[in-house]
Amino acid sequence: MEIYVAKSAGFCFGVKRALNMAEKCAGESSADIYTLGPIIHNPQAVQKLEESRVYAKKGLSEIEKGTVIIRSHGAKLEEVTEAGEKGLKIVDATCPFVKKAQDLVSMLTDEGYSVIVVGEKDHPEVKGLISYGSSDIRVAESVAELEDMPRKKKIGVVAQTTVPMEKLEDIVAFCIHKAAEVKVFNTICNATSIRQEEARDLAGKVDLMIVVGGRNSANTRRLADICRSIQARTHHIEVASEIDPLWLSGAAKVGITGGASTPDWIIREVIDRISGLIPK
Repeated sequence: MEIYVAKSAGFCFGVKRALNMAEKCAGESSADIYTLGPIIHNPQAVQKLEESRVYAKKGLSEIEKGTVIIRSHGAKLEEVTEAGEKGLKIVDATCPFVKKAQDLVSMLTDEGYSVIVVGEKDHPEVKGLISYGSSDIRVAESVAELEDMPRKKKIGVVAQTTVPMEKLEDIVAFCIHKAAEVKVFNTICNATSIRQEEARDLAGKVDLMIVVGGRNSANTRRLADICRSIQARTHHIEVASEIDPLWLSGAAKVGITGGASTPDWIIREVIDRISGLIPK
């Protein structure tokens, strides 16, 4: 049996940066440190940070003093303002690509555009993005969610950094017929596109795909969907122990990829687990 691992599997730049910032904070302070929500969408990595006294909290109501880290997905503008008003030390670990999208939403709003964010309404990154716009900002993951939108004078479009390019393209094509002027910013992270293309290519060459990452990770779920559309024998797991030996039956080639928030050590454990199950 041959095992193939996607070149870009594992941490992206923004996730590495956020974790490095959290670890630096922990090393410089003897007090507890908090993140506003899980710093990344990987339960195992979040649990590991707790060993360094970095604790994830659901909201600012649970943080009364000390340091709060804004996670890689960013935060709502009002949350950042409230943290400052509470006198908390703020460490902003927002991914620079997400930060750029936030700035663009703010700019488009100031310039009088009706802003559309292409992405998942309930994703923390998107919740943060829309807080930088006006009350009429809209979120859509598909054209169907915009069917009731009246014609606008000017439409501005940005995207969740991990959304598939096809979704952005579909919504932009729709908006062209809804306004005399459409300004589009492709805020999809290039690393996301590369990761998805690699997964698509690998899934077409193997007999079994293993996608590793948190089940709460949107980009990991998307990788699993992409792989499953090509290779029916695709499994999304969080840790190596979830691998069922029966999955390997009849598989001469196994492909492995991981989401942007999947630690390298978890991917290594998956490789070792599969290697250990190969008949000698």
